[in-house]
Amino acid sequence: MILLTKQLTQKLPKLYEQENNTDPMVICKFFLPMTKWTWYAIEFDGKDTFFGYVVGDYSELGYFTLSELKEIEGPYGLKVERDMYFDPQPLSKVKEMHR
Repeated sequence: MILLTKQLTQKLPKLYEQENNTDPMVICKFFLPMTKWTWYAIEFDGKDTFFGYVVGDYSELGYFTLSELKEIEGPYGLKVERDMYFDPQPLSKVKEMHR
């Protein structure tokens, strides 16, 4: 699976473009099947680094990279996937889903 398409890259704001937005838009979602790990991308540097909301042992805003998402291996050798049916939505809505 292609984790990041050209179309998504064009939709993602550059890093720091939404830093003054109190409820930025989450553009895409990545997840590791059979785990609770989920990465929501808000901004992208155009090369490798995302800023977004990460749900795992704890939920937090932070940076993660496309290269690390490609390297992660979960149970039964499963790899990180992109949720192809995720619709962009405000961060507040994403946080509410994980309460």
